[in-house]
Amino acid sequence: MLRSFRCGSTRARWQRAAVALVAALALLEVLWELALAPVRPGGSWLALKAVPLALIWVPLARGSRRIRQAASLLLPLFAAEGVVRALTEPGRHALVAAVGAALAMAAFCAVLLSFRAEARE
Repeated sequence: MLRSFRCGSTRARWQRAAVALVAALALLEVLWELALAPVRPGGSWLALKAVPLALIWVPLARGSRRIRQAASLLLPLFAAEGVVRALTEPGRHALVAAVGAALAMAAFCAVLLSFRAEARE
């Protein structure tokens, strides 16, 4: 009876979560290097690291399986960078890096769980 109140399939919910998390991560990556905790005062070219996330965002929202596969390979790189910078940088820089790592790991888990839900359907 409770299943009748659900909106959409499990795969679709994990997919929507992955899309939202990738969008949040892309926005954080740009803000991180331009305003929140840039490597150099005034921002740096490292903000361009958000471009791959922006390029996969629209196809991910459309539900492309290949893009989810690409995202599952790309997101661990962002998580690793966040962990390394959280452990090596001081203060606010470490906090922003930790949030970035958490978003990347959450997006990675959402992508993997969308594959798992797809296999069960």
